[in-house]
Amino acid sequence: MTVTPATIKDVARVAGVSVATVSRALNGAENVLPHTRQRILDVARELRYVPSGAARSLITRRTDTIGALLPDLHGEFFSELIRGIDQAARARGLHLLLSSSHDDANEAAAALRAMNGRVDGLIVMSPHADDDFLSQNLPHTLPAVLLNSGVRQPTQRVFAVDNFGGAREMTEHLVKTGRRRIAFLGGPASNFEARERERGYRAGLAKGAQTWLLEGDFSEAAGERAGAALLALPAAQRPDAVFAANDIMAIGLLGALQAGGVRVPDDMALAGFDDIPVARYVSPALTTMHVPIAALGSEALDALADALDNPPSLSTESTVMPVQLVVRRSCGART
Repeated sequence: MTVTPATIKDVARVAGVSVATVSRALNGAENVLPHTRQRILDVARELRYVPSGAARSLITRRTDTIGALLPDLHGEFFSELIRGIDQAARARGLHLLLSSSHDDANEAAAALRAMNGRVDGLIVMSPHADDDFLSQNLPHTLPAVLLNSGVRQPTQRVFAVDNFGGAREMTEHLVKTGRRRIAFLGGPASNFEARERERGYRAGLAKGAQTWLLEGDFSEAAGERAGAALLALPAAQRPDAVFAANDIMAIGLLGALQAGGVRVPDDMALAGFDDIPVARYVSPALTTMHVPIAALGSEALDALADALDNPPSLSTESTVMPVQLVVRRSCGART
């Protein structure tokens, strides 16, 4: 037997009020007497009435949904980022609509266009989100917050981490531990964060030191490939430290080095960037730059939600979140 869901008209009939009064009571309007509101809420509960989201959107012009476009949904970094966004959204009674571009510009553009009209605002993290891309695919009327964007003159609020400063500090730390041949395992050339971390690495090297760049793409497999390339060199010609542009590559590199008989940190120091949860559990535990990943997501969501409640409040300033050096066993001092 199929049970027909209760409608707003059913609630109005049982409560003895008009449909308009039920609508005002359920939407929190102030012009409803307290005892009338309570009666309507009690009836709605008894009838198990579920308001229509579509109908409510027509009235409030809000979907109570935030869209988030990320390069990927896989991996500990994005898991932490999504956790931060989602926790902040739930605290404000907002829903979250996620989409991944899989690091593809066309997919990123399609996702942005598909979300238009379905969300009240957007959080965008994409290596393709430059001025032209945003102007072509992001309606200027849709509030948006950008994460780790290289856009120089944004019309949206930007939240970023201190990629340059953190990479410089990590490189300087490796120099202080006595390392002299420090290689950098970078990320994709088109990625703003990767470029900033490489720039910080160059700035942190001791005066006169040679750069040593290894190609990477932020994946564990890239770390494994870098490890194979280093193992192919005579031991005396290998770097005495490798700074990977993210933890996942550092972990892939660590596995390859250990499989090849290289002792970390005795033969080669190793460092990463991000401080994903697993970084502390590998052996040896990974020295890295701690990024407040979940906080990056939650603060971006809060700024966007505040702007939706008060449209003029979304500033176009950049917020740079500090990172912190976390020293663990993978890059101990030379003995």
